[in-house]
Amino acid sequence: MKKKNIAILGSTGSIGTQALEVVREHSDKFKITVLTAQNNADLLILQAIEFLPIAVVITNEQHYQKVKTQLANYEIQVFSGTDCLAEVMQFPETDIVLTAMVGISGLIPTLAAIDAGKDIALANKETLVVAGELVTCRAKAKGVKIVPVDSEHSAIYQCLIGEEQGFIEKIILTASGGPFRGKTRNELSKITKVEALKHPNWVMGAKITIDSATLMNKGLEVIEAKWLFDISAKNIEVVVHPQSIVHSMVQFIDGSVKAQMGIPDMKLPIQYALAFPNRISSKAPRLDFTKYPNLTFDTADVQTFRNLALCYEAIERGGSMPCVLNAANEIVVAAFLQDQTGFLEMTDVIEHCMNRTNFVQNPNSKDFLEIDLETRILASEALKQFS
Repeated sequence: MKKKNIAILGSTGSIGTQALEVVREHSDKFKITVLTAQNNADLLILQAIEFLPIAVVITNEQHYQKVKTQLANYEIQVFSGTDCLAEVMQFPETDIVLTAMVGISGLIPTLAAIDAGKDIALANKETLVVAGELVTCRAKAKGVKIVPVDSEHSAIYQCLIGEEQGFIEKIILTASGGPFRGKTRNELSKITKVEALKHPNWVMGAKITIDSATLMNKGLEVIEAKWLFDISAKNIEVVVHPQSIVHSMVQFIDGSVKAQMGIPDMKLPIQYALAFPNRISSKAPRLDFTKYPNLTFDTADVQTFRNLALCYEAIERGGSMPCVLNAANEIVVAAFLQDQTGFLEMTDVIEHCMNRTNFVQNPNSKDFLEIDLETRILASEALKQFS
């Protein structure tokens, strides 16, 4: 395959660091052009010295001078501030942009990359959760491919290669069930941050690990799948699969089902997205079916884990509602990680915000940012009431 030039939005996070492992293993196939980080200046500096990109961006301007000084002897441009993210996405040298930032902060630079005609390896699910219609329409107009990095959406993407859209009956997203599968609401009321951060199968960042424990992550994936695969949420089913071997499935109109399987390793879908449409070798351990004699599936418990039901409600209401849901969730997860609210109270605050924010039927990019800010303020105030 022709060598690809990659920009990584969020290179110091979990997805970003694993993506750089893939690049390190396949330096003959990938070259880094841009690296960005919010606060982790020390790691960004080390990454920049190793991979020698054209530019780095540290969005927290307090760290700018440190990064600038440490990279002074290298031919690397150093930028600071969030406004520069959109600017560096337009570098002509870049072929594909890996969006690995957390939250709505990835929306504007992703749109800038699409406008510049860059293909997107999408790990920032909030971009599609908040503004799915806007992003997918823009990508279609620009002829840009969006290849998902989430293991579930990567699985669906792979299952649909060579299939016609009209042949799809439903998409089946698998969920591990997180660390609290089978627990009652009374048991969940006593859950601590330390317990919630212990995911049974996947190694992920703190925010997405909490989202997995509450099943919010799976709900966000339902919304993301709607836009990625142009399918109604009514045709997206969630099943609990504790072993995390079947990453997701597609059922077709003739009743047949395709499943994509593999060990739980995020580097595999990252590598697939970066190399697409090629497949390249990997040193990852191979799936040994004899070690998994029982693959089980169960219905998701939306009564106990109400976040999943709220996500279906948000996509049904449409408009600005998924943006409200996402913003409120980011606030409550941050509060939970700081021991400022309880596990169940997170859902209460999200539902409160969905019932009290101003609804916009057809929001634009400016509206999304305003709604996001309004919801964050409301959620912060609601935390005092529900905690």
